[in-house]
Amino acid sequence: MFSFKQFSVKQDKTAMKVGTDGVLLGAWAPVSHNPFSVLDIGAGTGIVALMLAQRTYAEQIDALEIDEDAYEQAVENFESSPWGDRLFCFHAGLDEFIEEPEEEYDLIVSNPPFYAEDYKSENEQRDLARFQDAMPFEELVEAADLLLSENGIFALIIPYKEEEKFIALAKEAELYPLKITRVKGHLTSPVKRSLLAFSRNEVSEIKIDELVIEIDRHVYTPEYIELTKDFYLKM
Repeated sequence: MFSFKQFSVKQDKTAMKVGTDGVLLGAWAPVSHNPFSVLDIGAGTGIVALMLAQRTYAEQIDALEIDEDAYEQAVENFESSPWGDRLFCFHAGLDEFIEEPEEEYDLIVSNPPFYAEDYKSENEQRDLARFQDAMPFEELVEAADLLLSENGIFALIIPYKEEEKFIALAKEAELYPLKITRVKGHLTSPVKRSLLAFSRNEVSEIKIDELVIEIDRHVYTPEYIELTKDFYLKM
C-alpha cells in the first residue's frame, strides 16, 4: 500500500508499482483549462488518474488498462478513493478503445511503457508494462489525435532520448508542443525524462524548463517539493 495525502494506492497485484514518473506526470499535467473529461492511457495502479481527480473538478475521468491484474487493482483503488463516482477504468487495449470512439477528452495523459531496447526479463507481465511494443508511440499519437477535444491538452512522460522523435510524430498529427519540462535526478546527472504537453494549436513560444528532483539522497529540491507537496505525505 502506498499512501498519499488524500488517497492510497494498493499495488500488490500489479507488476507496475507506484514510481516517480507517474507522480511527476500526475502533478505536472496542465489543468488550467479546467478539463471536464480526462483519459489516462495505460493506467497501471491508477495513480495518475487519482492525482488528476484530486487536482481537477473533471466530472469524467476514464482510464484504460490492458493488463488484467493492473486493471483490477486500478478499479479497487478508484473505488476506495474519495472520487470513486468520477473514475472509471476500461479493461481494453488502446487499439480496441479507439475503434469506436464515443468521447472526446479535454485532457489525455499517458505514462507509456518505454523500453524499446531488445531485452526481455523473466517477468512477462513486467515486460508488457515496460515495453514500448505494448503501446507504440505512433498508436499513442493516433489516439490523441482522434480523442482530443478542440482545446484539449495531451500530456505524457517519456525518456529524454525519445523527445525529438515524439515531437516529430505529434507534429505529423498536427499536435504541437505547448510545454516541455526536462527532468534530472540530480543537478550533475544527465536529463532522464521529458514531460511533454501538446495541443492542436501551435504556440509561438513553447514553455521549456528543467526540473531537478534531489539535492542529495532524499533531500528534495524546492521545485520538486512545490510540485508534489499536495500528494506526498512527507513533503
